[in-house]
Amino acid sequence: MHIGVNLNNREALIAPDYGVAQLLDLGELVEQSGFDSVWVGDSLLSKPRYEPLALLGALSQRTSSVRLGTACLVTTMRNPVQLAHAWATLDVASAGRMVMGACSGNVVEDAVKKELAVVGVDHRKRMKTFEEGLRVVRALLAEGRGVFEGELFPYGEIGFYTGTEPEPLLPVQSPPPIWVVANPSIGATERKGVSKAARRVAGLGDGWMTCCRASDPGDVEVFLEELRGLRSLEGFEVAYQVTISLGATVEGALVEQRRYIDAYYPGFNDAVALADWGPAGTAADVAAWIRRFAEAGVTAFVCRFASLDQPGQVARFARDVLPVVR
Repeated sequence: MHIGVNLNNREALIAPDYGVAQLLDLGELVEQSGFDSVWVGDSLLSKPRYEPLALLGALSQRTSSVRLGTACLVTTMRNPVQLAHAWATLDVASAGRMVMGACSGNVVEDAVKKELAVVGVDHRKRMKTFEEGLRVVRALLAEGRGVFEGELFPYGEIGFYTGTEPEPLLPVQSPPPIWVVANPSIGATERKGVSKAARRVAGLGDGWMTCCRASDPGDVEVFLEELRGLRSLEGFEVAYQVTISLGATVEGALVEQRRYIDAYYPGFNDAVALADWGPAGTAADVAAWIRRFAEAGVTAFVCRFASLDQPGQVARFARDVLPVVR
């Protein structure tokens, strides 16, 4: 079972006594504590935070064994050629440890529509931009060059190669894995949408990353059935980003989780029920939740801690939860 920690690069902007220096220190602590990966999030204007690719570059030099990833990177806001260039460089700098959690942006929020607009993306075409752009990224990370004649990215023949280099600029991994984000709500009237999301994940991803339905693993099970009808899941990762609050009591943990969500998502905090962000309670409660979702098919957990005391939560999880779920 893969257990990682989201280092909360938004919290580093809004919480006292937790800045970039402390975030980088936490990355080291996560590695030393026996976790498998460290992650950062992404947002430009709607939920400002420190830039994820720059942080991952720093983390690649502060750690040596944990995987490094994004949960999730809004790839629609980035030119795909520049993104592939940056990601290949990060993979080399990290000695082949990068995992891209890729998402399109949640346009339920008007602020997300605005941040897409300021980088020149029509939010009504975000899925087309996401899919076509990700195909460019995948091809360049695999080969370092290609011919692209898409509707939105009609580049023709391009590559990180002029003929004077021994080979194209390439990452260490061949290629680095991409876990495509989809957060489907499974219902009898929504199966068409689920199938569309499943086709996107199956066609573009080496894994599926999801969140925000933490009260019931049934949605995971149904979506995985959709995926099995489209592709083999051998070696395919199923990742769940979960917002955890560890406390001495359920009541205290719930209070801390509520406070955290309200501060982290101003104007969006009630769009998802509190229980769907993730478990709040004792170590036993959190371990039981992880077991339930692992049995449903989740293979990797990205744990974001709902607390102003990030090192304390990491240490507590490593001591009281990690040995149990291992």
